[in-house]
Amino acid sequence: MAGRKEQVEDLHGAGSISGKLGKERTLSDHAYEKILAMISSGETPVGAKLPTEHEMSDLLEVSRPVLRQALKQLREDGVVVSRQGSGSFVQRRPETALLSFAPVGSIADIQRTFEFRAAIEGEAAYLAAERRTEADFAKLAAHFKELDRCIREGELGVDADEAFHQAICVASGNQYFTTARTSMQSNILTGLNLTRNLSLSKPRARMELVQQEHLRILEAIENRDKAEARAAMRAHVENAKNRVFEG
Repeated sequence: MAGRKEQVEDLHGAGSISGKLGKERTLSDHAYEKILAMISSGETPVGAKLPTEHEMSDLLEVSRPVLRQALKQLREDGVVVSRQGSGSFVQRRPETALLSFAPVGSIADIQRTFEFRAAIEGEAAYLAAERRTEADFAKLAAHFKELDRCIREGELGVDADEAFHQAICVASGNQYFTTARTSMQSNILTGLNLTRNLSLSKPRARMELVQQEHLRILEAIENRDKAEARAAMRAHVENAKNRVFEG
């Protein structure tokens, strides 16, 4: 009985730790977004030093550990840079439209979703180049043509973009790629909506650049060039992640 009680206590303890980490992540994501707002508004311009950790903690009403996690994410996303002994400095200024298009509290999650996608979809593209059937490729080419139409007619094209990427997972011949992607579909669609809205607000050349990345993936899969398909997909998803913060 004693052993069983200890196991129950361990499970409760693990749940408490998990809940605490989830809460801290939520707080750090909100702090991350507040700092982004300061930068995108021009309140803290490119090249400027961010306030000290003590000042930022008070300003954002968060603990130092939460603030440090937010700053860590901003460094990983190339928005701020740390200089030894000098503090954190603004490296890039995202445009204000970013905060208009993205749901509140979602930007940090969107960026992490792109990291997940680069890994998963890169491997899916690799296998699709090896295993795709003629029917698989015909569907992929049809989705690509639909994306072309969306660009010509100035449409957002989120559904066509999503269909293109899902078709690659199907063509891999491994259902777990599709399952993994489906489990995160809400996050993925949020990211697609954000990046395509941002691109649509730019000159048409921006959308055409994205479509060139899709073409590189398509041609690699057509040519059964596995390494190129993987590299093209990873580059495309990582570029999408970086485009979120192009000001």
